[in-house]
Amino acid sequence: MPRGRGRSRVSALVGAQEEGSASSPTAQPQRERVLLRGIFEIGRGSCDVVLSERTLRWRPILPERPAGDSKCDLKCKEELIELKDIFSVKLKRRCFVKQQGNGTLLGITLFICLRKEQNKLKDSTLDLINLSEDHCDIWFRELENILTGFPNRPKSLKILLNPQSHKKEAVHIYYEKVEPLLKLAGVSTDVTITEYEGHAASLLNECELQGFDGVVCVGGDGSASEVAHALLLRAQKSAGVEADLHPVRAQLPLGLIPAGSTNVLAHSLYGIAHVVTATLHIIMGHLQPVDVCTFSASGKLLRFGFSAMFGFGGRTLALAEKYRWMSPNQRRDFAVIKALAKLKPEDCTISFLPLNNSQDVLQRRVQASPKSGCSGPWQTLHGQFLNVSIMAIPCLCSVAPRGLAPNTRLNNGSMALILARNTSRPEFIKHLKRYASIKNQFSFPFVETYTVEEVKVCPRTNTSGDNEGEEVGPHKPASETTFPWNVDGDLMEVASEVHVRLHPGLISLYGGSLEEMNDCSVTCNCL
Repeated sequence: MPRGRGRSRVSALVGAQEEGSASSPTAQPQRERVLLRGIFEIGRGSCDVVLSERTLRWRPILPERPAGDSKCDLKCKEELIELKDIFSVKLKRRCFVKQQGNGTLLGITLFICLRKEQNKLKDSTLDLINLSEDHCDIWFRELENILTGFPNRPKSLKILLNPQSHKKEAVHIYYEKVEPLLKLAGVSTDVTITEYEGHAASLLNECELQGFDGVVCVGGDGSASEVAHALLLRAQKSAGVEADLHPVRAQLPLGLIPAGSTNVLAHSLYGIAHVVTATLHIIMGHLQPVDVCTFSASGKLLRFGFSAMFGFGGRTLALAEKYRWMSPNQRRDFAVIKALAKLKPEDCTISFLPLNNSQDVLQRRVQASPKSGCSGPWQTLHGQFLNVSIMAIPCLCSVAPRGLAPNTRLNNGSMALILARNTSRPEFIKHLKRYASIKNQFSFPFVETYTVEEVKVCPRTNTSGDNEGEEVGPHKPASETTFPWNVDGDLMEVASEVHVRLHPGLISLYGGSLEEMNDCSVTCNCL
């Protein structure tokens, strides 16, 4: 398009449509003010383009045709994109070899976040071609101004890379797939590659975070859980409160780039462990409040976490930690087989506070101190249990497409307590296999499920040491025996009763909305 002609037509159109005339074929609702209107080439044809407060619309400019021409009506169909789906805008230029300066202006390129099947997000582009420098400058500045006005979109991020996650691909994943998108969106980053276990937690405890809008972890579930724990500990320290009693919300949101073996947190948050999807959720500033548990023993906080397993799940992880020299998949399969071969129940007492929102129960709950035992609405179970699962999130993953706890959500203010009582090895294996199918994994007489707010697990025997023998460690006196817990893929060994409390919406993670997750859990069978 010639530069002068394009500019004059745009000026006339902007002036004529300042109030969004209803007679125009691209008229906007009266509530949505028209900001700019002009002519751009989109695809291979000239289009009448209208920028309003929420959308960008365009319609092909075609010669007049007889009324009722269906072919013309089809070609003249209006198209639009919502401005909230645009994450970057750049001036499009053509640069030749050895050319000095910025090159020849071609127009404007919009970078768009598109939602695809299976909860995937994809980046795409839309070129608005116009050779007028003045015209493009006006549109470019207006679009940039709109993008800076979207809340929650980060401008600066602290990036933590775990180079040991899964197949040691985290560094490659970040620099090949994540960093280019962050740069495109204008997000500045400060990257640290962690060097040892606990490095991320130590770093977050000491470094200045005021200049960052969020923290991003590139790694597996263990890495993400460590960073979440560190962010919450820092929030408690800053607020000067006892973390286990009245924890406060994390001050910064956490982003997860999946680079682990199971990626339970990423699956539960995004519906899929997809690096580009995770990155675009972060860039777009999609925030999701997530419930968090505190794990404490003898009145002392052990850690924050999203899910835990005791019994079979804990012993399997303890075994896997002894064979770190194996590949992740081999180590996991070997540990499962060995734990099944030595399958024995834990003799313990389990007390829990069922979820009940009635005023009567809430009043009794306030009157009953956490240290007063299991009075009031508390319930107590004694017996032998093969596995105990306590989960505040659905725990979706490739080996459990419905989730380890399919009846809970990311922020519904409750935990799922799943108990597998003692049974034969074949029956327990059937229960485990059900997680990989669409059948109900809880429809066994030895499996019980509860929706709870607090749980206390108190082992009554020393079966852990007996079960594992040399794999877990030498035999110890009863007072020194520890029991392995699997907390978000990390091993936690405790010698006494563990008290688990739920804290609703304690941290914000970059991810989809609760409604999207609900829809996904109902309609999607291929997560």
